[in-house]
Amino acid sequence: MRGQRRVLFLCTGNSARSQMAEGLANHFLGDRWEAHSAGTQPAPSVHPLAVEAMGQLGIEISNNQPKSADQFRNERFDLVITLCDDAAKNCPLWIGPGQVVHMAFPDPAEARGEPDDRLELFLKVRDAIRDKLLGYLQRIDNSQDKEDSHDS
Repeated sequence: MRGQRRVLFLCTGNSARSQMAEGLANHFLGDRWEAHSAGTQPAPSVHPLAVEAMGQLGIEISNNQPKSADQFRNERFDLVITLCDDAAKNCPLWIGPGQVVHMAFPDPAEARGEPDDRLELFLKVRDAIRDKLLGYLQRIDNSQDKEDSHDS
């Protein structure tokens, strides 16, 4: 086993998708991954419905603050994952170190309508991120563990 790897989740506002991804990765895979998140145009705060959706899983993100992608440019990451629906329009071109992967998820922060309907979209996006991202990170771990066992 190689030890803990670093992953950066990028979005536009760093108020919902990337914050949820960071919280999920650190909560469920924190022994293998150190997760961070940032945005190209950081929002003033984490979206309250993202906080509520994560709180339903017992994951606390209410003290998080949106951060600019620029503050991470010179840091080393094993993996950088962009989460925007339309990468060309909403997500940055990452020029720092690390393999870049794009996984599109709808932006729940843009949801309109009744509060319960908006929360439902946050929950769906949270669950999609949990299933797809955590599965992807676990597959990387499993393939690395197999490589490491062949090196012994």
